[in-house]
Amino acid sequence: MLEQFLEQKSRQLVFYVSRFLRGQLPHRELHLFVWDTLEEWAQLNVATKTPASYREQVFWHVLHQLEFWSETELKQDPQVKRHLQQAIACLLGRSVQTEDEFIGIRP
Repeated sequence: MLEQFLEQKSRQLVFYVSRFLRGQLPHRELHLFVWDTLEEWAQLNVATKTPASYREQVFWHVLHQLEFWSETELKQDPQVKRHLQQAIACLLGRSVQTEDEFIGIRP
């Protein structure tokens, strides 16, 4: 269940973030996706002792960044945008960052 959730939600996260960064998706839609994802996660009941993979850590890191930064910073700060693009590349398997580059924890 955990791997299926991460696979599906990672693909959706890449879609949403990519569209948002290109100006093709409103911020509120991105925000709603994050909260819908958190609601779905809460229903999974994943054992807290199950270790998180690096991909899962990247996934949670990106979700956190989307809620941490303001809409303006997400759209206009080149460093924030580059960081998100690098994290998305990791989720797609197109980039190998060091394992401490994108560390997110489960909610």
